[in-house]
Amino acid sequence: MATGSYRTIEGEACGEVVEKRSRFIARLRHVESEEEALAFIAEVKAENRTARHNVYAYVLRNGRVRYTDDGEPSGTAGMPVLETLQHSDLQDVACVVTRYFGGVLLGTGGLVRAYTQAAQAAVAEAVVMDIATCVDVALTVPYSVYEQVMRLVAAQDAQVLSADFADVVRIGVRLLAGTEGPLVEALTELLRSADGIVIGEPHLAPFAIAAGCDGAV
Repeated sequence: MATGSYRTIEGEACGEVVEKRSRFIARLRHVESEEEALAFIAEVKAENRTARHNVYAYVLRNGRVRYTDDGEPSGTAGMPVLETLQHSDLQDVACVVTRYFGGVLLGTGGLVRAYTQAAQAAVAEAVVMDIATCVDVALTVPYSVYEQVMRLVAAQDAQVLSADFADVVRIGVRLLAGTEGPLVEALTELLRSADGIVIGEPHLAPFAIAAGCDGAV
């Protein structure tokens, strides 16, 4: 991936596991600052005041990392959640795992397993985004070559951002920075001109999105 790239999630996701009647409900959200992370944690705690524990961890792109066991034995809750986020290579994310006690003690191993599995379940349900240094290319082409243009775009693994069908077709596509050359060359040859091709400046933007599902709890 291009320099400066990182992996995060879109929106929010959730996962839940039950271990010996204790419910472990994990909520995972995209955050862009410590203030957003703390606000999310406070929100989850407020919604789960009767829960025995609200364990959290967050990882920010600026290197800020925090976690808490929230009353669970040291190292059995917050650290497993944090390690799940780190092993998933996620940044700018916060995860809160709420435990509703089921009346049976789990022991340290059981707690580590349950908190890890809950966090993993939330990650599995998340829409993962690779944020990379990208270049957007605006194309203006006649209808007669539209299908050929789209084949060239697909062949270069470019993402189509928009398509406007008026007197001509205006298409917006996105590529990883540094990979736009072959597409621009092929399009220039097809159109016999570079007049309908406008290349934007490199910028950080979502590029590859993995399949996931809505994570509302």
